[in-house]
Amino acid sequence: MNLRRLELFIAVAEELHFNRAAERLHMAQPPLSQQIRKLEEECKSQLFVRNSRNVQLTADGELLLKHARKLLTQYGAMTAALRQARDGEIGRLRLGFVSSAAISALPPVVRELRSRWPGIDLELREETTDAQIDLITAGALDAGIAREVRTVPGLSTTLLQNERLVVAVATDHPLAHRTAVGLGELKGERFIAFPRDRISRLFDHIAALLHAADVDFELAQQAVQFPTILGLVAAHLGIAVVPESLRAFAIPGLAYLDIKDASAVSRVSLIYSNDMTDSPLVAKVREACRQTMGVAEPG
Repeated sequence: MNLRRLELFIAVAEELHFNRAAERLHMAQPPLSQQIRKLEEECKSQLFVRNSRNVQLTADGELLLKHARKLLTQYGAMTAALRQARDGEIGRLRLGFVSSAAISALPPVVRELRSRWPGIDLELREETTDAQIDLITAGALDAGIAREVRTVPGLSTTLLQNERLVVAVATDHPLAHRTAVGLGELKGERFIAFPRDRISRLFDHIAALLHAADVDFELAQQAVQFPTILGLVAAHLGIAVVPESLRAFAIPGLAYLDIKDASAVSRVSLIYSNDMTDSPLVAKVREACRQTMGVAEPG
């Protein structure tokens, strides 16, 4: 018994007329009758009562029709699920992200994924960039949105944005009346930043920018969360260089200043293992990034 033969049987059972069923199936009537006879032989049952004027289902035919419809529906669902899995439209996608990306890059990418491919089971995991790299390498994450990743052996990188950096200061700080400052004007300031052993890449990037402007990166306090850093700035413990997306935190007593230096940007990238380059799920993330962030070229 094969599925095609069941499809032919259903057509005859619904039309109760071999010629009409043959027309519906775009085939000649004799081969159709031959296939139905073979099906009856396989079932060891008479499925139709035929005479010169009409065709009727037998009790066995009624039973087979009920199960054949279910079987073909299940087969259709199975083949559709296999196609969706092959095309990355269903499946579990484990996506990491740095905390600051939850404000800028992550929301539009996730909205695009959920809107276009609702069958994807999206598992989000907030991790530092270095932790994401380790998890992707170990196969525990499929992809991640990270900062300051350029070249890592075994990893592919897609640049999402060069996000501007800004300076956060207390509203009564001497620079607070300004809208923009140069990095060189931060000389003599004390800074609040992440612990380097927790978020080394962004720490080192900011330190390098300040060093290039001949500014000592002297730390007044360390904190592991952006809201904490900004709160400590508002409490007059120091200033902070942070991604521009953190302007979303409107904290009383806090002001944000643009940085004039063209180099004062932070690189936000989608990262994934080279082994996952052909993954249909990773392809969907890349497509979501292309649609929402406007970039998708490796590098």
